[in-house]
Amino acid sequence: MQKLLMRFFLSFVILAMPVAQVQAQSILRDAETEAFLNHISEPILRAAGLTPSSVKIYLLSDKSLNAFVTGGQNIFIHSGLIMASDDVDQLLGVIAHEAGHISGGHLARMGDAASAAGNISIISMVLGAAAIIAGGGDAGMGILMAGQTVAQRQFLAYNRVQESTADQAGALYLKEAGVSGRGLIQFFDRLRDQEILAQVRQDPYIRSHPLNRQRILALEEEVTTSPYYNKPPDPNNNETFNRLKAKLAGYLNDPVQTLRTFPLSNTSVSARYSRVYAYHKALDWNLALAEADELIKVEPNNPYFHEIKGQILFENGKVHEALPIFEKARELAPRQPLVATALGQAMISLEDTELMAKAIPILEGAVRQDPSNSFAWFNLAKAYSWTGNTAKASLATAERFYSIGNPIQAMMHARRATKELKEGTPEWLRAQDIFFVSEQAAKRFKKHKRHRLNDDKPSGFSFGVSPLKSG
Repeated sequence: MQKLLMRFFLSFVILAMPVAQVQAQSILRDAETEAFLNHISEPILRAAGLTPSSVKIYLLSDKSLNAFVTGGQNIFIHSGLIMASDDVDQLLGVIAHEAGHISGGHLARMGDAASAAGNISIISMVLGAAAIIAGGGDAGMGILMAGQTVAQRQFLAYNRVQESTADQAGALYLKEAGVSGRGLIQFFDRLRDQEILAQVRQDPYIRSHPLNRQRILALEEEVTTSPYYNKPPDPNNNETFNRLKAKLAGYLNDPVQTLRTFPLSNTSVSARYSRVYAYHKALDWNLALAEADELIKVEPNNPYFHEIKGQILFENGKVHEALPIFEKARELAPRQPLVATALGQAMISLEDTELMAKAIPILEGAVRQDPSNSFAWFNLAKAYSWTGNTAKASLATAERFYSIGNPIQAMMHARRATKELKEGTPEWLRAQDIFFVSEQAAKRFKKHKRHRLNDDKPSGFSFGVSPLKSG
């Protein structure tokens, strides 16, 4: 699993997820992007019969066109998918598809399908071994190979059925949410083009997903009969989508590529947003600040423009100048834990006792809203330690390691916290919970370490076209 990068780059944060959820991939965390994904997905999730606050949507740093779900109602979207989407409705189509998997309980049923396929495989092994013992070596090997093939195809057939079901469910959710399903079909068209280039003459049965031309045909009747089929994307959502797409491009791409895509002659908000990141990556602080100031002039009450300017100043070592900018961003977005974390980090970096004390309630609020915010836990632990509260520092450190899926370190710090905290208090009980849960996880971690290190993909249903690999 990738190590946690303990720094901010502008408003993006790269975090590593717990081993049990995502292997060898990193999550891009950005307050504005997360707020947008939650906003646009809410009507679709409600149409799917899901509670929006219970569904977590994560953005993965991965260039491929893919999305997938994992246990616990988690949707993961690859950055490449967003970069390849032409408008917000295409992204909504993907989210609706993944909501179909969650609402249908497909991931929970995958174990049954795997078990049934495994039974076929075991029976073939027994019969093949018996034939080999009886002297029929060739026949025995034939039985073994045939059994493995049947088992594989049965499991993949199950997966294809669930993908098709999620397609139909997604189209229904889009209609109920008043969104055109055209974007879903357009995205399958894009995937089909990739499929034609990469998988010519591939056996359609040895696949984890249906062929995209089949998916399009199956969807057309449901989508084209919707009263919203010709409805264009919501203009406000689409504008925000284009901004965030440009912002993501500026963060991920080489500065030269960004400046080629968004030349200085382009003075749109999206172009300036992307150039802020390009200049910052190129360490051209003055140009980055100039673009940030232009963004603030256009929208002075946009908290994320202030957040960007504050981060540029902070990264450039101008922490005192950054503090009021971060405070303004937090004032404009009081319920954004990542914005609060940026402010708390800046306050703590000055190593001033008074600022440390002021940062504590800010960071405590951030982790209450976002318990998986390991970077906030890291800074909170530092503030507790600086102000002499070693017991809470140990608990915050335990929370940090617990949130990133490091049970051994979480268990060690939770044990230390239970010894220092007053028995029976909420903090002591929380430390006890982390200790016992992490202890069990550590045992499983050690037992299956070799197996997990060999895994390179998370389990779950995916939106992409990769054959023979779910996730």
